[in-house]
Amino acid sequence: MTKPPSSPAPPEPASPSAGDDRRERSGRFNGLAVALAVLVLILVGFVAGRHYFGDFDAITGAHRGGTAPPDAVGALGGPFTLTNQFGDSMSDADFRGSYMLVYFGFTFCPDVCPMTLSKIASALDMLEEHEAERIVPILITVDPARDTPEQLRLYAEFFHPRLVALTGTDEQIADVARKYRVYFAKVQEDGAEPDVYTMDHTAITYLMGPDGVYIRHFSHQATPKAIADRLRTILAGGPAV
Repeated sequence: MTKPPSSPAPPEPASPSAGDDRRERSGRFNGLAVALAVLVLILVGFVAGRHYFGDFDAITGAHRGGTAPPDAVGALGGPFTLTNQFGDSMSDADFRGSYMLVYFGFTFCPDVCPMTLSKIASALDMLEEHEAERIVPILITVDPARDTPEQLRLYAEFFHPRLVALTGTDEQIADVARKYRVYFAKVQEDGAEPDVYTMDHTAITYLMGPDGVYIRHFSHQATPKAIADRLRTILAGGPAV
C-alpha cells in the first residue's frame, strides 16, 4: 500500500537580526524618555502651583484647614484705595467687620464676568438676610480706561443692590491686582480702533474675612448653591473647605 506523501515541515522562524533588536531597544528607550519627560513636566507644574498658590485644595479652591495661607500666599490681598460707582473714595478699611467677595472683571466682558457676578448675586439671595448682610460683593475693574464710575453704576444695577463696583487709575488697579495675584492684559486685534478690545484676566472670586485676611476662593465654575452652602458654613464658624 502506497503511503500518501507527507506534508513538508513548516519553515523555521527567522531569527531576529541584530538590526531588529536594536530597533526594538531604541523604541523602548524612546517611549521611556517620553514618559520621563511628561513626568518631569507634571512635577514642575505641581511645584510651581504650590509655590504660587500655597497648600490649596485643587477642587474646592480652599486653603486647607480654612485658615490664612502660609507666607507665600499670606500676603494675598492688602490695602487699597479706589473709587466706587458713585464717585466716592473707598479703601479696604471701609469693609472691616464684613466678609468680602472680591471679583476682578470689567463691564465690557461678554461672558465670564456677568456669569460670575450673577452667580454671586444668586448665592447671596439664597442666604438668610442676617447672613447675607455680613457679606459685601465687590467688583474691581481691570479696565479703568472704559469703566468709569458711571459705567460701573449702570452695570452693577443688573446684578445685586449691594454690589460695590470699584475703579481707579491704571496705577491703583495694577497695585490692587498685584496684591491679589490677579493677572490681566489688554487683548486687541491689529488695526482695531483704540477703544475696541477685550481683557484677559484671572476669573476667580476671593473670600476675605472681616479682618481682611484671605479665607478661600471660588472658581468661576462654582454653582450658586455651592457658593451659598460654603458661605453659610463659614459664617457659622465652620471650615472653609
